[in-house]
Amino acid sequence: MLDVQSTSSATVGRLRVLVLFAHPSEVSFNRAVFDRAVAALERAGHDVRSVDLYAVGFRAAMSRDERRAYETAQPVLDPQVAEHIDLIRWCEAMVFVYPTWWSSMPAILKGWLERTMVPGVGFTFDERTGKIRASLNNVRRVVGISTYGASRRQVFLQADGGRRTLSRALRMSAWRARPRLTWLGLYSMDTATDADRAAFLDRVDHSLGALR
Repeated sequence: MLDVQSTSSATVGRLRVLVLFAHPSEVSFNRAVFDRAVAALERAGHDVRSVDLYAVGFRAAMSRDERRAYETAQPVLDPQVAEHIDLIRWCEAMVFVYPTWWSSMPAILKGWLERTMVPGVGFTFDERTGKIRASLNNVRRVVGISTYGASRRQVFLQADGGRRTLSRALRMSAWRARPRLTWLGLYSMDTATDADRAAFLDRVDHSLGALR
């Protein structure tokens, strides 16, 4: 079964928020970021469901059988993937917390996108024209929170693959809802001081607490 942490409260203007965490260490700074983000959302009264992809053992690689089923009427073969898709269809905001490795997101998060954003979820095929149509139109907010070993300039020169995936590809799947993007990045993580990290946690707290 999917281990989803769920909290809610009756607050006007609350959002249904799915928070995805992709880091293998429970004592990492990314874990502290994830915990602070969830706490801020809960404090703001949003209906929050959070998933630690490593903790639930999400399989990153799409199987051969899944690829064969990809363009059929039943593209989802794994019950765990089906549970994650239910969360995607439920939420109005998606928050991603992960470290940037090799100029992109960890394999487990990229695999999550590949295995959940199948036809009928992230997009549909128009049988008449053969074109792709967006179908993720319940998502109104996308938030990316990442740490980078490189400087902001180096990240820019490397094109920041994880951010492009979320800010372009994912948002294009939800374009009818015109989702707004919030991006929070801690750069030069390898040389960040305790004060730098504390300031970033405060920034996460403020930004997620003000999410609307």
